[in-house]
Amino acid sequence: MIAPIDVSALSAPAQKMAQPGAPPKLREMAARGIAPGLKPGDIVTLLVLLASREDEPARETAEKTLSALPEPLLQGALGGELQPAVVDRLARLYADRLPVVERLCAMPTMDAETLEELARTGSEAVTELIAVNEERLLKSPRVIERLYLNKNTRMSTADRLVDLASRNGVELPGIPAWREVSLAIKDELIAEPSPEPTPDDVLFHETQALSDALAADEAVDTHVEDEEGKEELKEQYVPLYKRLADMTISQRIRRAMLGSREERMLLVRDANRLVASAAVRSPQMQEEEVVLISRNRNISDEVLRIIATTPEWMKSYTVKRNLVENPRTPVLVATRLVQHLRESDLRGIAKSKNVTSPVKDAARRHLERRKS
Repeated sequence: MIAPIDVSALSAPAQKMAQPGAPPKLREMAARGIAPGLKPGDIVTLLVLLASREDEPARETAEKTLSALPEPLLQGALGGELQPAVVDRLARLYADRLPVVERLCAMPTMDAETLEELARTGSEAVTELIAVNEERLLKSPRVIERLYLNKNTRMSTADRLVDLASRNGVELPGIPAWREVSLAIKDELIAEPSPEPTPDDVLFHETQALSDALAADEAVDTHVEDEEGKEELKEQYVPLYKRLADMTISQRIRRAMLGSREERMLLVRDANRLVASAAVRSPQMQEEEVVLISRNRNISDEVLRIIATTPEWMKSYTVKRNLVENPRTPVLVATRLVQHLRESDLRGIAKSKNVTSPVKDAARRHLERRKS
């Protein structure tokens, strides 16, 4: 948590204006950025203080002033030392102004929480700025996580950050598929920093645009099954499939983390187990997608195992039933889930020709136990 503003660090005149009991007119002037004799840093600090007080009458005025600081006042404040809470407020308000962000990031008083927020929401230019300070990144690994999961971060930059963490033995649990990400990067070439996006960065960005254009309002499968149960890719997803196929393993894993439902439905079928596992671990995965995946008989057993060991998905009765009925589900997983099914479903499973013998036997035994 970012430390609150230390009023005692302000000049004596600023401290008087900062007191809750200060004359209303004086506080209103301060809220408008008018405070003769005060340094720019003190004025901006006062503005942040007034804007942060719930019961401050001049709060709205202070917020308005802060969002559009006169340039001399802003530059003057940036030229001095600012408290962490002030740096944080300015970083959030002026995140789209790279020169301002650059000067804020150079301040030793910037809190790690502020840097994490910039990494999470920053533009490509901001993420590139943050990514160059490897020493600070290793001290605050959560910043690397936020950069990786920010769609604006270049793919080449994300690869370098993952490589940096892996080489230094830093775990990044905030990336849901960290195991897959760290394993994939070991076998790939890492591009050197470049002032312009690399061809891989362009591919990643264009794939995002195509994915957005194909996005449906609800979860839909990207494949259809023929009468023999063989899958065929729907025509509208062929261009997206081809783009994903041109990517490296680490790139496909990150698309699985950040991409659309349609991308996840493609990538969960990927021949590379790291990619398929990352897709089902995506933080954006929804129950409707898991329902589709869990009943699919062309999905790998590892993906189905991950679903079965994820508490969030095991709250769904439909997912549990799908896993039991799916012959690709590992036998031990399917037989364990039998006990959670309704009697009517157990009777159907016990007679089904599409369920493995051990699962049918488990269903029969459970039915018998319920009768006794």
